[in-house]
Amino acid sequence: MAVAVASGILRLIPSTRAVECGLPVPRCCSLRCSLFAAPIPSKIRYHSDVAITAPRAASPKTVEDGNSNETDTVPTPKVIVDQDSDPDATIVEITFGDRLGSLLDTMKSLKNLGLNVVKANVYLDSSGKHNKFAITRASTGRKVNDPELLEAIRLTIINNMLEYHPESSSQLAMGAAFGVEPPGQEVDVDIATHIDVYDDGPDRSLLVVETADYPGLLVDLVKIITDIDIAVQSGEFDTEGLLAKAKFHISYKGKPIIKPLQLVLSNSLRYFLRRPTTEEASF
Repeated sequence: MAVAVASGILRLIPSTRAVECGLPVPRCCSLRCSLFAAPIPSKIRYHSDVAITAPRAASPKTVEDGNSNETDTVPTPKVIVDQDSDPDATIVEITFGDRLGSLLDTMKSLKNLGLNVVKANVYLDSSGKHNKFAITRASTGRKVNDPELLEAIRLTIINNMLEYHPESSSQLAMGAAFGVEPPGQEVDVDIATHIDVYDDGPDRSLLVVETADYPGLLVDLVKIITDIDIAVQSGEFDTEGLLAKAKFHISYKGKPIIKPLQLVLSNSLRYFLRRPTTEEASF
């Protein structure tokens, strides 16, 4: 995948070349996704006309209404995009120990994506402070169903975390591309990837995927699933440090996924997630 920059807009040109940042290259797909694969300029534009203002990582003194203590152990950042728990809105939950503030800049960035934050609340538990937002599309007042826009939401939140809490850079896969400090360890994709399909009622199944995170992963997973005529009804996508965990409620012609099709789905996902990013011309 080559990178072309003109007038502050990053455009990714499809190929299978690995980029120097060390992150797996997002594979472009028929959903017309155009996703990060290199250090980012001031704005990133999606083929679906979704624009993300993506600021560069700031110094540790610039904090979005929160705490930034370099002497403490850096907690694991978590971003959850939940399509299951609310029928009318997409729920986003952000956790970074007790370091997050009110996230007003994050809410502003989400509004710049054409979204409304209709409800926000905070709760505390042993893992830290949890900021939850209920989000709808400004144009329709409904929850977000477009995989590209859901991925834009996720990456926008991570970009803001990298800006206002640059210490999170070493804990996030995206920190290797556009953070101040890359992760100190690399995830072995073969070891990290787990794919399971479970029964989930009379008319659907539950697909659970855990793998190394990279920009564009959510879009890629949905593309692979729908390419074999499996419908994605709803789901949840969690970013937890260097890993991503996805849960999708899926069906085939209104019925649960039978064992042979489960095997096809698992093998397709495993092949895609574990395959090396090499030049097609090398074969």
